[in-house]
Amino acid sequence: MPPTHQSSSATKVSTFFSATLLLWVISVFFQILFNKRRDLLYIFAGGCFYQFANWVIRFSVSRDPLFVNTSVSLLHSAVTSVSVVFILLNQWSLTSFKSMFEHKELVEGTWPWAYQALCFSCGYFAYDQQDMLQYRLYSGFIPSILIHHLVLLICFTLALYRHITINYLILTLICELHSVFLHVRKLRRMAGVRDAESRVVKVEWILNWIMFVFTRLVSHILITGKLIKDASKFEKGIEWPLAMLGMAGMNLLNAFLGIVLFNAFKKEKKPQQNNPKRHE
Repeated sequence: MPPTHQSSSATKVSTFFSATLLLWVISVFFQILFNKRRDLLYIFAGGCFYQFANWVIRFSVSRDPLFVNTSVSLLHSAVTSVSVVFILLNQWSLTSFKSMFEHKELVEGTWPWAYQALCFSCGYFAYDQQDMLQYRLYSGFIPSILIHHLVLLICFTLALYRHITINYLILTLICELHSVFLHVRKLRRMAGVRDAESRVVKVEWILNWIMFVFTRLVSHILITGKLIKDASKFEKGIEWPLAMLGMAGMNLLNAFLGIVLFNAFKKEKKPQQNNPKRHE
């Protein structure tokens, strides 16, 4: 049976993103082996940690690829959220709040544990890219999730190679606080808990929206505003254009995510409103 156009397109997508992931791995290996960048080993530590978590969940809880992937994503969001909050509070205890967000500090400085946390998170995105490619956990001719991971891998590794904008990138990871609730919602629905009138679901949605507004919309808009305000302070090069392009992409994704969340919220409420038994 000849391959369909859809299967041919899916193969091309898989081949392209697999090739880019392989090139990324070779690039990191080159930096570690030939440029003696032992600090980058935290990237592989992160990748190995999340792959191990994948195996544990797969062999002890469920073999469903989507469930396993979502569970590991929840673990990453939780670990990253705790790490980012710890890094910010620790730095705040060492210096003033104002000095933390000075241009030079955000671009050239590196807060304690920020570099390691960024490496560890970078390792996760590489692991997740590989896992989604292996089990085809994506959809569409141009899968947004694969593009998202590829862009993050490029931006993160360029910053890690050059030791610049590490603190800026740590600030962008505040959004993982919201990702925790995205993954919890997904796992909750996979477990069959879909009663929109239940207290658990109501509380989850309240926290979901609060985190979306403050850790995605507000935080990323503030970061974008800071970049625009300090544009003249950046040296000539790719740092500012790359940072602005990345934040523009993040803000656009946040807008789309907000629409998706709102539609999902309405969809969960609708069955309850149309069920006459709920009004008896």
